[in-house]
Amino acid sequence: MNLLITICARGGSKGIPGKNIRNINGKPLIAYSIATARGICEKLGGDIALSTDDEGIRSVAAEYGLKTDYKRPEELATDNAGKIDTIAHLVEFEEARHKKTYDYVLDMDVTSPFRTVDDVLQAMESLKGNKEALNIFSVSKARRNPYFNMVEKGEDGFFKLVKKLEKGLLTRQSAPEVYELNASFYIYKRKFFTDNVRSAITDKSMVFLVPHLCFDLDHEDDFDFMEFLLKNEKLGFTL
Repeated sequence: MNLLITICARGGSKGIPGKNIRNINGKPLIAYSIATARGICEKLGGDIALSTDDEGIRSVAAEYGLKTDYKRPEELATDNAGKIDTIAHLVEFEEARHKKTYDYVLDMDVTSPFRTVDDVLQAMESLKGNKEALNIFSVSKARRNPYFNMVEKGEDGFFKLVKKLEKGLLTRQSAPEVYELNASFYIYKRKFFTDNVRSAITDKSMVFLVPHLCFDLDHEDDFDFMEFLLKNEKLGFTL
């Protein structure tokens, strides 16, 4: 099995400036994803590739063993650039460089590092076992349920449930199970890119329910909370 692990880290974050290489519990955030990627390669083999437009990120990644001569094109380094296009461009570059075709592409988001090697291995086995599936991505149990306690504004200006069943619900426990993406990892079969699929959520997608705390960084408060968990060993597992 030929596996490519991609780590995409754009510079110029507005929500949390410099977040990809900002120190958290003694080392840059990107270092956690690099360490997990190396652990996966020890189990499955494969190559690790970095996509960045930022020389500071490139330099820090190199300090932790991930060196690259690939530079993300300007058109893929804007706020409007799609993640799938970014990964696809990197896959093409690495396949040309290594002169081989990858069977699977594992993308790990720098801003959601709370994943383990075992998480990824289990997800990989699930994807390999389903011939029809195109990809699998990590999720967590949702804190809110669109069938019960999430509302949206209707055309008449009044608010209603995001999703409603024909038979009303009295308790959240009786609502259909829903999950939220935690943005930690996505595994794609090569066919996903060959078919030029445009979204990670397809009609042939699977999910892996992460069995422990896992979330991504959107705001400064998230960063503080993540650092608190790491410093005080509150995760219940080791990164």
